[in-house]
Amino acid sequence: MPARYLALTDVAKRIGIAEGTIRSYSAKGMLPEPDAYTGTGARAVRGWLPETIDAWNQARPGRGNWKDSRETER
Repeated sequence: MPARYLALTDVAKRIGIAEGTIRSYSAKGMLPEPDAYTGTGARAVRGWLPETIDAWNQARPGRGNWKDSRETER
């Protein structure tokens, strides 16, 4: 059976954030390296395995960590 990859919109749905937010993460280089590309050049579509996104989502800091990091910088 072929592997199923997640596109950006699928990633947003999987982790429960808006599509605009995931596109912002992408533009800022905040996403993990894609597991696959479809096509070539600037129009290549990136794809991630669900387990890649799940691991990345577990490791990324969330809003709950922002307060703590600001307090330690003071």
